[in-house]
Amino acid sequence: MSDARYTYHQGTGPLVVSFPHVGTYLPDEIAATMTDAGRAVADTDWHVHLLYGFLENGDATRLIATHSRYVADLNRDPEGGLLYPGKFETGVCPVASFGGQPLYKPGCAPDAGVVARRIREYWQPYHRQLAAALVRAKAVHGYALLLDAHSILSHLPRLFEGRLPQLNLGTADGKSCAPAIADAAMAVFSGQNRFSSVKNGRFKGGYITRHYGRPRDRVHALQLEIATDAYLDEENPVAFDDARAAPLQNVLQDFVAAIGEAAHR
Repeated sequence: MSDARYTYHQGTGPLVVSFPHVGTYLPDEIAATMTDAGRAVADTDWHVHLLYGFLENGDATRLIATHSRYVADLNRDPEGGLLYPGKFETGVCPVASFGGQPLYKPGCAPDAGVVARRIREYWQPYHRQLAAALVRAKAVHGYALLLDAHSILSHLPRLFEGRLPQLNLGTADGKSCAPAIADAAMAVFSGQNRFSSVKNGRFKGGYITRHYGRPRDRVHALQLEIATDAYLDEENPVAFDDARAAPLQNVLQDFVAAIGEAAHR
């Protein structure tokens, strides 16, 4: 099923995979108000849905955003709540990039009315579909497993010091999923030596993970934030290299299988 704001693939299993930041589309009326940095949509989670392309042959439900996070960030609290108090972060309608560049021309940043409209037009439809997918999965299987899939540049001084580990699992410090599911994920990551990994490090899970993860209600949520140097040339992120991505995709297949088995137990 398609909507102008997302693409939805209904699966038959308990796994729902959300791709809220892979979209690159900017409506013309928004792009006209933006700087070159804004129109470059540099903070896109480049090609993450392609990394998980193996899911097309399985029973996972997939929800893939089409619009840029600069239009409306689907992984932020629409009420303005902070994910990491004291750290630099962007809101539901960001006005600066992760690198600190202004996204809008002078006097064109979205005001409160524009933000509210974008939440209605872009944020809410995605979340209605995501919530419905989780309700359906739980109704059919007795539980639901949500994976929120992301990537980010490996080096962003405004967000973190040094280089980011390549596989960053977030479970809201253990609040968003059963411990056995996170343990299964980290066992996969620890069992290979190509990609570095951490659990609940700089990234503990965004709004989606924290909002939907309710392990007591048998809805488990995890976020995986992947440093882009694990699968592409960070100087030219628009180009997807299948050969370079293949080793990471092998790990991701094992990861998805492991969390699925752990959630089913």
